[in-house]
Amino acid sequence: MSRDGPPGGGGVNGRVRGETRGRAPRGGPAVRSTVVGMSADGDPSTPRPDGGPDRPATAGASRDGATKGRSWQRGPVTLRRGELPRSMTDQRLLDSRGPVDWVHTDPWRVLRIQSEFVEGFGALAELGPAVSVFGSARTKPDSDEYRMAEELAAALVRAGYAVITGGGPGVMEAANKGASQAGGTAVGLGIELPFEQGLNEWVDLGINFRYFFVRKTMFVKYARAFCVLPGGFGTLDELFEALTLVQTRRVTRFPVVLLGTWYWQGLLDWLRDTMLPAGKINPADLDLVHLTDDIDDAVARVVESDAALAERQVELEAGQPPVEG
Repeated sequence: MSRDGPPGGGGVNGRVRGETRGRAPRGGPAVRSTVVGMSADGDPSTPRPDGGPDRPATAGASRDGATKGRSWQRGPVTLRRGELPRSMTDQRLLDSRGPVDWVHTDPWRVLRIQSEFVEGFGALAELGPAVSVFGSARTKPDSDEYRMAEELAAALVRAGYAVITGGGPGVMEAANKGASQAGGTAVGLGIELPFEQGLNEWVDLGINFRYFFVRKTMFVKYARAFCVLPGGFGTLDELFEALTLVQTRRVTRFPVVLLGTWYWQGLLDWLRDTMLPAGKINPADLDLVHLTDDIDDAVARVVESDAALAERQVELEAGQPPVEG
């Protein structure tokens, strides 16, 4: 889901840092929010060798309230009307065809992809224990799902976790809000998509990505668990990627918690009644997901898994064979 940071000044490496809000964490001095932007391809009709940051901005308005139309933010530059780029970075990568594109374009694009990994790793390396929370960008602030996301994030903060989201509206905004108001760290991992709002105002640490696969790596690498509320295709994509990584043991002791039985029960019934009898999954795969409506239960599942992982790590460091299970 698309989320990108507020406009900020561009650095020589295409890195953007914008200060948003300051708040005092428990027992410490006031801190300033940070938004980090990535280098991008720029307008395909005018390649940018400096890799300056491209990101969508919301529709602008003049001081008298007149709408200026859709806009696109490229570092300190705002593009509108005829200057709007015709494609996005992911689109240019995946739509390229033929050997000419590979010889003249893709090797350089690898460096831009590498820079996104470096920026993401650098920004999140000292985050500490965190949980990624997913859900629909279309969830309304007055809905039960929104309130559940707020309460879940606050409970995770009280349990000692930062909260990572896609940084946008809906469930993502609610989770960032709950985490921030509870005194924790609210992280937003934005993605370049056309004409959507930037990072929500509750994000304390924001990173804007051009490539989905880089962003998805950050969701998994810096989280101890996934908590998934009702959502659409993007939410399902993130959910099933996590399940695939756990099933193939690319990540271990990684709980995936679904909140909202009314929404998710049908999916789990399909896994049990259709996929399993067809031999497409193993019976044990059904245990990879925990379904609940209870926030305390969801947080307890995360904490228990984290404790088991810590115990396993101690055993490995002591040279003892870990207990399987």
